[in-house]
Amino acid sequence: MRSAIVAFVLGVVVLQQQAALLQWPWLGLLLVLALVLLAISIKYFHQGYFHGHIRLALRFAGAGIAGFIWASAFAHAYLSQELPAEWEGRDVTVIGTVDSLPHLFPQGVRFNFAVEQVLAQGRSLPVLPPKLSLAWYSSFGSQEFGPIGNVQPGERWQLTVRLKRPHGNANAYGFDYEAWLLEQNLRATGTVRSDENNPLKNQRLAVFVWSFGNTVERSRAWLRQRISAALPDKPYAGVLVALVVGDQRDVSQSDWKVFNRTGIGHLISISGLHITMIAGLFAGLVYWLWRRSFFTRAQLPLLLPAQKAAAIAGALMAFVYVALAGFGVPAQRTLYMLIVIAVALWFGRLTSVSHVLCLALGIVVLLDPWAVLWPGFWLSFGAVGVILFAGVGRVQYSHKLAQRNKWRTAWNAASHTQYVVTLGLVPLTLLLFGQISLISPIANAIAIPLVSFVVTPLALAGSFAPAPLSGWLLQLAHACVAALAASLEYLSKLAYSVWTTPIPATWMFLVAMLGTLWLLAPRGWPSRWIGLLCWLPLLCNQPTHPGQGQMTVTAFDVGQGMALLVETSQHRLLYDTGPYYSPESDGGNRVILPYLDARGIGRLDAIVISHNDNDHSGGALSIFQHLKVDKVMSSLAADSPIVAAAPSHQRCESGQAWEWDGVHFEILHPDAAGYDNEKLKPNARSCTLKITLGTHSMLLPGDIEAPQEQALLGSSADKLHATVLLAPHHGSGTSSTLPFLQAVQPELAIFQVGYRNRFRHPKTEIFARYGDLGINRLRTDESGAITLQFGSGLEFYGYRQEHARYWYGR
Repeated sequence: MRSAIVAFVLGVVVLQQQAALLQWPWLGLLLVLALVLLAISIKYFHQGYFHGHIRLALRFAGAGIAGFIWASAFAHAYLSQELPAEWEGRDVTVIGTVDSLPHLFPQGVRFNFAVEQVLAQGRSLPVLPPKLSLAWYSSFGSQEFGPIGNVQPGERWQLTVRLKRPHGNANAYGFDYEAWLLEQNLRATGTVRSDENNPLKNQRLAVFVWSFGNTVERSRAWLRQRISAALPDKPYAGVLVALVVGDQRDVSQSDWKVFNRTGIGHLISISGLHITMIAGLFAGLVYWLWRRSFFTRAQLPLLLPAQKAAAIAGALMAFVYVALAGFGVPAQRTLYMLIVIAVALWFGRLTSVSHVLCLALGIVVLLDPWAVLWPGFWLSFGAVGVILFAGVGRVQYSHKLAQRNKWRTAWNAASHTQYVVTLGLVPLTLLLFGQISLISPIANAIAIPLVSFVVTPLALAGSFAPAPLSGWLLQLAHACVAALAASLEYLSKLAYSVWTTPIPATWMFLVAMLGTLWLLAPRGWPSRWIGLLCWLPLLCNQPTHPGQGQMTVTAFDVGQGMALLVETSQHRLLYDTGPYYSPESDGGNRVILPYLDARGIGRLDAIVISHNDNDHSGGALSIFQHLKVDKVMSSLAADSPIVAAAPSHQRCESGQAWEWDGVHFEILHPDAAGYDNEKLKPNARSCTLKITLGTHSMLLPGDIEAPQEQALLGSSADKLHATVLLAPHHGSGTSSTLPFLQAVQPELAIFQVGYRNRFRHPKTEIFARYGDLGINRLRTDESGAITLQFGSGLEFYGYRQEHARYWYGR
């Protein structure tokens, strides 16, 4: 059974790496093949035709194909519900229920919406996905959104919405938002529109529509409101909300930075550890009471053994706690494992923990084939797996020791488990995140008992208890979290608290994992220390650079904004820092820094911020806080917060030039007089950078417009010719004039634009102008991040093509 489950999971993993789905006829043929292989492995083996290992190979192949088919069927079913392309960007009025815990943010509220009815739009009736992800903005520089409603889970609303198909930024090492939407079966996203000129008003139609899901979400909202009311303006109220209802969105980014640097981020939610702890405590309580028949004469153990009653109670409590988490995927994994254990106890079949682990693994992937895409899946099952592997041969020894000293046994077991998990997950953690916390054993030794046995029970009790007891309990829980956070912040600031390294190559990971298994091998295995030698490739892993005489440029997919990383053989320059999304999110911390961290890049030689617009400078402060930057050049005003925070600032002016590793950099615009003209907009002062390597060059003009293009034609016409042009102002109608393009004569133009952005960049006529001139065109909203390799020639590719997946490009 275990081999079949592992093969099934591997089949699912293979499917999630595919660029396209097989159509149903091919899947039918594969299904026949899988059934034949499984039938042969079962029938003919018993007749002695095949040896055991042949039978195992046939079963493994059949189960692997079955996993591939199962995941394909799921993908086909979910993708078939996608919003029709012709209904993108059109207003639609729908009736349905609020299907999730709403998230309030400064600009409005986000929530999932279960569609019940679509009202006719003229003579047509669009077919919409059954569930939508909506944002209702209070304002956005216009009256198109109107005032937001006080939406609550389970309410029925009539809303006019404007929808688009699922789309997210596509960058190497970045979060795959489109895959996450697919897993959640959210096949359209959109915004609630103003009903000012619409006879179909945005209005609440029912206060509550009963269903199990709505009841769960309304309960979660009630608990969240109780915590917020008891802890107004408390800095760690969001942490308690995360522990009680699994909603992590109110935990600040600064707190997450501390938690992740100290390696306790896994505790700040309804984690598997907390679910297991709560279920175990409740099961133990029921076991103790059941054996005593709840202090009655009912003789309950004669009707049902206490072990079975405790198993049922623990599984039910786990189900309730997972429901509080909104049935999040990580919590589901633990629930399935506990249910398997409970069923095994009930039927007296709990013979092997590895069987339980594999069965839980199979159930998780069976119900959610996309679980294999997320780090939490591999870390949670990997942790249990290395514990089981390293524990072989220790059970009998520990049993003998326990007979002499129970406290010493418990301490040895806990310390050994921490040692095994810490070392065992090093290769996997580096593969997934490119860093490990060196102080996590100390931080977890403090945080695990405090959060699991003090803070979480207090937070749960305070959430349900009547006032004023609830307030006292929650205040106490908050004080514990505050004290923990203070100690963690101190630890996180220690030198070398985190070890970062580039994401290792596959062969490095496999060699290190092999060495780790050797190191953690059971008692009696010879020379286990040799396993550490296999870590040498990881320890010696260094960031990559272009070769001498080469240059790499990465145009990030940051949505509607600009950000490009220029790399020579020994230097790196960042041109613009992406947009500002929200107080907690920007192009710097969402796109650029994850990429640099994964590459092991901790220093930039220079940052050029073209001008002050948020879509170009929005990520600067995040980058300054995280990376060492030698020099900053910009056209920003002297009193700008970015200038104040910059480690070394220099105003960019035409004529400035420098050379790195045979690559020539030159500022072409603005000139000194441009800073004295107060009538100029920030766009007009955009730092225009020309980069030249041999016969190839790239022109980065920021958001200059027609007057500045004309000025460059007058002052630097001989310097404008470039192999690659970053389209000025994202391809707006006020830029990319014909004379300018004729002077530049690019072979390739890059448009950094957001998907269906509200400015409608690039303008249709401008985009066509590039095409009429025979210029190759790439757009980040279609290609994702674009990488250019300059050397003896020019090579380029888009992330969505290089890393193609079946959920892209539909």
